[in-house]
Amino acid sequence: MPEKQVPSTIKDEALVSKRRNQMIKGAVTLFIEKGFHKTTTREIAKASGFSIGTLYEYIRKKEDVLFLVCDSIYQRVKERMEDAIDPHQTSVQSLIHAIRSYFQLMDDMQDEVLVMYQEVKSLPRDAQDYVLQKERDMVAMLEQVIVNSLPGEHPEEEIKLIANNIFVQGQMWGFRRWILQRTFTIESYTDTQIQLLLKGLDKEETLQ
Repeated sequence: MPEKQVPSTIKDEALVSKRRNQMIKGAVTLFIEKGFHKTTTREIAKASGFSIGTLYEYIRKKEDVLFLVCDSIYQRVKERMEDAIDPHQTSVQSLIHAIRSYFQLMDDMQDEVLVMYQEVKSLPRDAQDYVLQKERDMVAMLEQVIVNSLPGEHPEEEIKLIANNIFVQGQMWGFRRWILQRTFTIESYTDTQIQLLLKGLDKEETLQ
């Protein structure tokens, strides 16, 4: 799927990236507090540190800000996973390393992830499809790590289910943090989930 772009009247790409990152941070705080529909573009501009006129130099409408939040999440997940995944590694430790990296990112971005899943339904259909395709791409990356780490050991449908389980377990840290953080740190949560996964796969492995 081709990259979806939000038009901007500003041609300086570095400035566009800077301003949009400010928007994303300001909008996430507001969306958590008030929800997408009750938040105004004027409030987003104020939380971002610039005027409403400046805001509209970088977006067309409020839905663009929500799209930028969702797209930013998946871009950061993609970059983190690509950094963590060595396609030439074929050990279980490679899978463990990928899971740790993904879960840590979910901890770093737990507010953004929560907003995305609460509000993605507010995006236009084409933007929803784009965001959901990004999610499928991320799961496919996990599938490839599993295939590399456990070559020939599991049928395709099991690989897909394992990858989706890992993906959701990472997000669950944000969704259920209000109760999980009473018992776990992100490190102990990650270790426990990995141990349960390895037990289900009948793997004995030292966590590193």
